[in-house]
Amino acid sequence: MTASPPPGPPPRPVLLLSNGTAEDLIGARLLGHLLGQRGGEAHVLPLVGAGQAYANLPFVTRVGAALDLPSGGFPFGSLENLRSDLRAGLVGASLGQWREAVRAARGAGAVVVVGDAYALMVGSLAARLAGAPLIHVQPLLSAHYLEGLGLGGALRELNALGANLPMPYELRLARRAQAVFARDAATARYYAARGVRARWAGSFAMDVLPPPERDLSPLVGERPVLALLPGSREDHRESLPLMLRAAAHLPEVAALVAWPHGWEAATLPEGWTLNVREENTAFAQGGSTRVALLRGAFGAVARAADVAVGTAGTANEQLAGLGVPVVAFPTRGPQFTPGFARRQGRLLAGALSVVPPEPEAVAAEVRALLTNGARRARAARAGLTRVGPGGALAVIAEEIRRLAQG
Repeated sequence: MTASPPPGPPPRPVLLLSNGTAEDLIGARLLGHLLGQRGGEAHVLPLVGAGQAYANLPFVTRVGAALDLPSGGFPFGSLENLRSDLRAGLVGASLGQWREAVRAARGAGAVVVVGDAYALMVGSLAARLAGAPLIHVQPLLSAHYLEGLGLGGALRELNALGANLPMPYELRLARRAQAVFARDAATARYYAARGVRARWAGSFAMDVLPPPERDLSPLVGERPVLALLPGSREDHRESLPLMLRAAAHLPEVAALVAWPHGWEAATLPEGWTLNVREENTAFAQGGSTRVALLRGAFGAVARAADVAVGTAGTANEQLAGLGVPVVAFPTRGPQFTPGFARRQGRLLAGALSVVPPEPEAVAAEVRALLTNGARRARAARAGLTRVGPGGALAVIAEEIRRLAQG
């Protein structure tokens, strides 16, 4: 009988850094692919927020302290955002995270960054000091942000210059990475032309879109469905009341709010009431208008929608990626500011309509899309083309595994 060869050393853990709600979701799903079938271990360092997406993952250890910022991770979205974050201890807490990243990278098989240039800076230092390969998943930048921008547009968006295109220092850091995965094919080509080992393997946004969580037919009947997406940031305090008032102008639709917060956070228009039916269902009532607020049902709402109204980042992209036209309006922030709305408009092209923040304007745009089939079809094609299909995270997991083992 031939003796079995002695087992090899266990795979070294992976350190994953992410900085944002969507980035955490991508990171968590990526680790599911990476650790799910072949085992292993990972350490995660969410640079912004509580990192709730990682809470129940097996073989994943959270390191570092949570950094909850008033801006929700958008300190440069406005001067007030920056002031608020500095008062909340941004500098000291960030330095602590740098130290924690360097410590956690010791002995890591690979350092994975899911996020922007700041996250890449932290991850690059940790990987270099640890002698570990670096993989960057960049779900934020897109070459489409540059389309039609021009000098005037660039000057108008100086505070978001690094959000519109990679800065020289970011490109230098990206060139040191063993692999960079871009959010779309145009961005991969942009990076590759500048000496970065970049590729596009599919849409991160569509990879983290959950399946339908519940049957919505009792709520919608035969009516067209309007998905209302106030988003996970504090913009919802301004955008939800406006969305509800817009729904009051659209009695022919079934309006459903994909609500990611607690019921106590729901800000209603004057004269409206909230009737909580169960843990995950409530109804906002204003006169004869009744709108369902649904928690834990984003996948179901997204797939039921004929048109959406959104002041969100990834959620707007996911609806567009399903072929659903999205109507948006700017808020005072922290996320969906006028500059952010313009950038998302360039990203999604005809899939996104940006209108003034007025209920009548929002309702008119929704009705125009619902009644004009040709226009709705053009918007659907634009969304499907710009966002693209999923499938990236399984490919990235295999690349991480290869680099970590090497």
